[in-house]
Amino acid sequence: MLSRLSILKRGEHFSASIPQLSSILSSVSTSRLPTFKFLGNVNLLSNIVLSASSLAHGNALSTLFFSIHHNLQKLNFMKKTKIVCTIGPKTESEEMLNNMLTAGMNVMRLNFSHGDYEEHGQRIKNIRAVMEKTGKKAAILLDTKGPEIRTMKLEGGKDAALTAGQTFTFTTDQSVIGNTSRVAVTYPGFAADLKIGNTVLVDDGLIGMEVIEVSETEVVCKVLNAGDLGENKGVNLPGVSIQLPALAEKDKRDLVFGCEQGVDFVAASFIRKRSDVMEIREHLKAHGGENIQIISKIENQEGLNNFDEILEASDGIMVARGDLGVEIPVEEVIFAQKMMIEKCNRARKVVITATQMLDSMIKNPRPTRAEAGDVANAILDGTDAVMLSGESAKGKYPLEAVSIMATICERTDRVMQSRIDTLHDSRKLRITEAVCRGAVETAEKLDAPLIVVATAGGKSAKAVRKYFPDAMILALTTNPVTARQLILSKGVVPMLVKEIASTDDFYRIGKEVAVESGLAQKGDIVVMVSGALVSSGTTNTASVHVL
Repeated sequence: MLSRLSILKRGEHFSASIPQLSSILSSVSTSRLPTFKFLGNVNLLSNIVLSASSLAHGNALSTLFFSIHHNLQKLNFMKKTKIVCTIGPKTESEEMLNNMLTAGMNVMRLNFSHGDYEEHGQRIKNIRAVMEKTGKKAAILLDTKGPEIRTMKLEGGKDAALTAGQTFTFTTDQSVIGNTSRVAVTYPGFAADLKIGNTVLVDDGLIGMEVIEVSETEVVCKVLNAGDLGENKGVNLPGVSIQLPALAEKDKRDLVFGCEQGVDFVAASFIRKRSDVMEIREHLKAHGGENIQIISKIENQEGLNNFDEILEASDGIMVARGDLGVEIPVEEVIFAQKMMIEKCNRARKVVITATQMLDSMIKNPRPTRAEAGDVANAILDGTDAVMLSGESAKGKYPLEAVSIMATICERTDRVMQSRIDTLHDSRKLRITEAVCRGAVETAEKLDAPLIVVATAGGKSAKAVRKYFPDAMILALTTNPVTARQLILSKGVVPMLVKEIASTDDFYRIGKEVAVESGLAQKGDIVVMVSGALVSSGTTNTASVHVL
């Protein structure tokens, strides 16, 4: 059992017994911070606490250390970049969800490629119970399985060992039991979509093949590298426009479940064109989910080719680098990421960067330097959110992963520059964008720490966020759906209020909430943005106030 902590951090030595450390750390608060000057700056103490948490993994003190680490980080800087966490067996309890929110989680992701309705329904109940008890905020994202191609049954359920140079056949006859020479696939149109010379990749690209012969029901390939082919493994067809429907029957049932549960977002897998998005939107509307926002996942070359039309039809984009890295050359993924994030920023659409961000933390308590740099790079690109998958769903260190990701977000957000001078809009802006741009310019010139926005559907808050202001954005809304969905937007702190009856009412409430939330203090300058005497959805007023 851990009894004493002794750490050397950045040349400074700290040693204490666990009872001493517990007593010291339990008194940490903003007002008591001077007590800890003997430890150096807040970041040093925060890192000491995080190291203590790793050493105390499985110990009752671990949760305490995480809570304190998170609170110490907040003393230095409030992170703007949001964190999406995939919730699985390791993190689904109320206690763990509460700890995840404390550590920095903003959005709970439910991966419908795994689990059943009972499991996902309980996770939704648990997160809502935590929010009710603690007042913490989170949004819920349903991630669909999507249209996909997988291998089917093999003899004895055992993997088939393939050798380089051999021929191997894929068949659409789903009664076939596979072996080392053939396997059935789940997609009936497999042979119809392929031609000689196409590439077939199996199991995230671990086995590559080249098509050498095609018939009505079979595709014969030459195996390019040795590997073990298993059941239910994903099959990718780079550069091939496949005719799979946007919504499989399972996806349709899952979306109905999401509508019934009142989820905030749907992350739609393998979106290839605008019509895919529209089909999903119509299905949501037909089942009472017209307010659910669609985050389109770009996972193949066809999605990249049609990105502009997909973006226009979507509420946001997920840069799904896992399958994308199989479908396109790996060296192209980073450039695709930057392109998508930039276009989302200009269009005022939210963007999530996902897959393998801190992948080594599934097994290890600390990330690699390359992973930390990957997260920081996505933030500097302009992503609204970064995402954890297996790290938080099944990993050994889910709390550590969230906390370290939050630390990286906070550190990187701190050096992000406003883009008011570098983002060149069209010469003629709409009223809302012109006013919001002016509000950001004013806030920058006055060094205002906060921009307060009145918003019904979230558009005004996103119009301000587009310019990456140094100030935080406090979004006041009377719409609970808007309040939850704005949780995903970078730098936006949504606040649900009962009523905003007039512009003067907005000024009064905005100032009160700004101080009560701790986002600003008495004497601070704030810029307040709202609509007055114009049609709903238009913002036409920005004014400066001293609290």
